[in-house]
Formats: sequence, C-alpha cells, structure tokens
Amino acid sequence: MAEQFDVTIIGTGPGGYVCAIRCAQLGLKVAVVEKRASHGGTCLNVGCIPSKALLHASELYHEAGHSFAKMGIIAQPSFDLAKMMAFKQEAIDGNTKGIDFLLKKNKVTVFRGTGKIAAAGKVSVGAETIETKHIVIATGSDVAKLKGIDIDEQQIVSSTGALELKKVPEKLAVIGAGVIGLELGSVYARLGSKVTVIEYLDRILPGMDADVAKNFQRMLQKQGFSFKLSSKVTSATKAKDKVTLSVEPAAGGAAEAIEADVVLVAVGRVPYTDGLGLDEAGVARDGRGRIEVDHHYATNVAGIHAIGDVIKGPMLAHKAEDEGIALAEILAGQAGHVNYDVIPGVVYTNPEVAAVGKTEDELKAAGIEYKSGKFLFLANGRAKANQTTDGFVKVLADAKTDRVLGCHIVGPMAGELIHEVAVLMEFGGSAEDLARTCHAHPTLSEAVKEAALAVAGRAIHA
Repeated sequence: MAEQFDVTIIGTGPGGYVCAIRCAQLGLKVAVVEKRASHGGTCLNVGCIPSKALLHASELYHEAGHSFAKMGIIAQPSFDLAKMMAFKQEAIDGNTKGIDFLLKKNKVTVFRGTGKIAAAGKVSVGAETIETKHIVIATGSDVAKLKGIDIDEQQIVSSTGALELKKVPEKLAVIGAGVIGLELGSVYARLGSKVTVIEYLDRILPGMDADVAKNFQRMLQKQGFSFKLSSKVTSATKAKDKVTLSVEPAAGGAAEAIEADVVLVAVGRVPYTDGLGLDEAGVARDGRGRIEVDHHYATNVAGIHAIGDVIKGPMLAHKAEDEGIALAEILAGQAGHVNYDVIPGVVYTNPEVAAVGKTEDELKAAGIEYKSGKFLFLANGRAKANQTTDGFVKVLADAKTDRVLGCHIVGPMAGELIHEVAVLMEFGGSAEDLARTCHAHPTLSEAVKEAALAVAGRAIHA
C-alpha cells in the first residue's frame, strides 16, 4: 500500500516550501514535489536572490568608482564578471541548501520530478503515485513572452539569461519598465552598459505611485538610462553581433530601429499552470490562466488548493509565503489569514523604491478623501551625511480618521524603511501614531516620521 500523506505540495518555491514547513510544524504529514535540482523556485534560483547579489556587487563597484573620492577614499576599482557571477551562485547555493536542511529538519518527504494531478487525492511523479488528502499547487510563474520576439537566452534574454551573461553588453535594450527590467538594467548600467528601456505605457513602474515613478525616472536618467515610453517593439532581427529592434509609437506611427548587443525581455510573468492535469481534474482557471480559489485557497475541486503566483494578486515571494502559512493553518483547522491591503513591494535599485497600501490614484478612483504628507531626504541629517539625498517619503492617511492608507518611498534603504509603516497599518495605526513615535537621531527612518508629521502640516525640518 502506498504511503499516505495529509498534504502534498507541488512546487517548492517560497510559497510551497514555507507551506510545507508550517504544515509539518502543525503535525501534518507532508510531501513536496520539485522538478528542479534545487528547492526555492524561480525566486531563489533565477530571480530574487541572484538578482540581489548582482545588484549589491554592482552597486559597491559603482560606489567605489564614483562616490568614494568625495569621502576621501581613493580607489580605482575594476571588476571580474566571472567572479561576480560566482559570488551570485554562492548566494543561490547558500539559500537553497538552507531549504534542504529545513525540509529534512521538519521531516518533509521530497519527491523529485514533475508533479501532476492524476485524480482526486493522487499526484503522479513519473512512475510514482502519491496518495494524499490535500493537494496544494504552488508552481509559481514563468516569463511572459512577447509576440514576434524569440528568446534564445544568448542575444535575446529573459531575466534568467540576464543573470548568466558572459560579458557586459556595450548596449542593452530592455523591453518593459517594470521592476525586473529596471533592476537588471541597473546592474549592467553600473558595469558600463548603455541601457535603453522601451515601455508600452507612458510611464515606468506601472501600478506604483505616479509621483514616485516620475521622480525615479529622472534619477535613472541621471544614471545614464534612456527611456522610450509609449512605444512598442514589433520585431527583433538578430545578426552575429547585434540585435535590431523595430520600435513604433504605441498609438501607431513610423517605426525606428534600435540596435543592441543584448535585448532583455521583461514584460512580466504568467502563472505556471499548464501540464499539471488541472483541466482533467476539473480545476477552474480564469482568462489569464490563474487558478480560481476562494478565501481559503480552495479550488472548485474538493481537496485541491493553490497559492502564490498561480492565483490572483501580486506575484511576490512574500505574498506567496504568507499564503502558504495561512493555508497550512487552515488545513490544520486553524484560522489562517492574509491582509492583502498591507503587502509591501520593493524595487531594489539605487535608490530603492518601496510601497505599501494604496496609491493616490487608487484612493481618488475609490472616492476616498485623504491627506498626504511628504518629506524629502534632502532635509534628513543622516541622508546628508551619507550623501544619499535623492528621493522622499510620502504618507497617505484617511482625511477623517487619520488612519494610514499607504506609504510610498523612493530613496536610500526604502525597502527597509517601508516596514515600520506596514506594521503600523497592520494594526490600523494613524499618521499621528507614527508622528508621535520617537525615532532615533540621526537615522533615515526620521524621514518617515517627518512625512507622518507632514500629514498634519507640522513637519519640523521641511
């Protein structure tokens, strides 16, 4: 008789492995299925972690060459791309090995191969069949393709190929001005590439605060980025040593040719839901291929659940992790919950961009009256001392109750600063609560406090 499991999770990305560990902590017998040689999914293997390693290394190189002299540090840096890539791989290996350890520690059974729903309560992995009470689909997402552009991961690359380039391109064209395109564009811009970003919309960072996006674009232009907004790529022609893109105005018009050594296609991601046996099992999907679930992450088929990038919501690792924990607790008879109004988002460029809650455009569209408080890092003592004064903090609060509804930051350490506002919002805090919380001096976090003070028109250093 086959071994029986309480829960079998297909995919060990951030959502899957976290769900597995929490299920095991709650006393459930857990199996996971993973087709990669290592756990961690896209995020740890070819996404979040390797890109942050290259962002960190390239930022230090750029700082040494451009900012150290102002502080009296004389340096003439050079870089070895192969060693930088090896540094990136160390980050990947360290994290994926950590997941191996945690799964073993929590007595999670690992099956290697491609998982597929064979029937109710059955998952097939090659010739093996897993008997299970619950099935969790946590297979993540894949690179979105662009019609007429064939990705070869050599000259025309996705984010995966961009993390494996053998040399720094003299000219890099990035299709898409979202988070992935701007982060990876930043890596190679610091290392010497001339970066051109082509975006269909009339702005960068769609979905983020318009004020932040406008100012951030100016900062990137100062760093050497070129932008072609309201533009679409209609074709890509490869030659031995270059790629020629045909670019037209999004609204129609004459095309122009843009040449690049490497083209990065970064137009988003799509849920990885094909080939899992969903149609055969009768699992409903929406028009974008996402699995439809209720508030308890249950599909329309009893015993089958889904979390992370395969369901509705932002495709973020931490969103998937929280859903994994919530689902585990629900399966164990507890009350798991995710507050989707308080999920931070971060762009790990320099300066960083971070947001939590609603944007001004979203509040206006919903007819919500709000107050805005804004504080520039230019007036922050620590930022001045560090010579990192670009950017600002903006706090949005309900005009009647003063409850904080959103916060948007572009500036140094924005990805860290955003979390005090996330905690405040999780507990329904007000701008006044934040403004009256003592912040150490001199710190960058004082800019958050000052922005909260500015909501009531009483910032001290503005």
